[in-house]
Amino acid sequence: MTLRKGEKMTISIQEHMAIDVCPGPIKPIKQISDYFPRFPRGLPAAVGRSGALRPAVSQPSVSPAEAPREEDEDVDQLFGAYGTTPAQQPAKCPPPEEAVDPEGYESDDCTALGTLDFSLLYDQENNALHCTINKAKLPKLDYRKGLKPMDHNGLADPYVKLHLLPGASKANKLRTKTLRNTLNPTWNETLTYYGITDEDMIRKTLRISVCDEDKFRHNEFIGETRIPLKKLKPNQTKNFSICLEKQLPIDKTEDKSLEERGRILISLKYSSQKQGLLVGIIRCAHLAAMDANGYSDPYVKTYLKPDEDKKSKHKTAVKKKTLNPEFNEEFCYEIKHGDLAKKTLEVTVWDYDIGKSNDFIGGVVLGINAKGERLKHWFDCLKNKDKKIERWHTLTNELPGAVLSD
Repeated sequence: MTLRKGEKMTISIQEHMAIDVCPGPIKPIKQISDYFPRFPRGLPAAVGRSGALRPAVSQPSVSPAEAPREEDEDVDQLFGAYGTTPAQQPAKCPPPEEAVDPEGYESDDCTALGTLDFSLLYDQENNALHCTINKAKLPKLDYRKGLKPMDHNGLADPYVKLHLLPGASKANKLRTKTLRNTLNPTWNETLTYYGITDEDMIRKTLRISVCDEDKFRHNEFIGETRIPLKKLKPNQTKNFSICLEKQLPIDKTEDKSLEERGRILISLKYSSQKQGLLVGIIRCAHLAAMDANGYSDPYVKTYLKPDEDKKSKHKTAVKKKTLNPEFNEEFCYEIKHGDLAKKTLEVTVWDYDIGKSNDFIGGVVLGINAKGERLKHWFDCLKNKDKKIERWHTLTNELPGAVLSD
């Protein structure tokens, strides 16, 4: 049967309607972009984890959260440390001016968790690590860099906390103040770790976490970054602007031999004017927690031995609920300079308890029979009259010759 030209056109449209997955009126396709999503010029399409199409910007490396977690991986790529070439640095957050289609965009962790600007300085002479937390950039609906909003009002109450790994505990936890209802917090706050040695700088890692404070529930984790301290050079400030990562696990099987009772900063000076030894108890750091609340109520005792009558005993004031007490107290032992070579200075740190025996935290002995830094500190004092010499010393949980009760 021969069909007219108009009837043939009607059959073609019906067949097309039968196989079309989108019901509705037929609209002519003027150009290919009317049928497929638009992409920025020159950028190929990539499929994200959610299956949505998004523009794939060509970059030399992946973001920290997407990087493989192999032990032998370059830590510069993991943490974005400076000193690398641009091709070695982790992927940066896409700048706001880039042409990105929001409907087809899947944000990476850099955008979802935010960026943090901070600087680190290791003061080698004073054994101090200064951590200056500057500001963070928070995410918004236009996918700019920053922290993700945590509260129902679309804002957050962010603060930053620091830990030293291995051995994260309340003893080495520092934190900034909390800034309320902001997605662009600026702290400009410096937190300082005291008693940091060159050995710590080799084997320790600084963990920096950004959290949202919640008055009625547990504080919420936003993101973190970790900086191996061996990447720092003594007495040189290093600036960082790093994308935050998802929470990483902390190794719970750390070597127990690395556990420390704490450290103490002691000054020694033989005063010709006072004809005696001046012993300064300046501060302690990273003390072991002895109380159920995770803290201690520390104080320090000193003896100059041998001392049969125990007349050389001195005690500092008690500092409540702290693992990093600052004392700044000085004691004088009247003694001839020539007799110091026969003496031993015993320094012990205790946790004060009401109604029961005080707990021994740790101690250190300086004198002719000491070793290493403890012996060197004593000799430097004897050789340099009228000069105050300060040294940090690691506390031990066993003190030969000491009576472990107070």
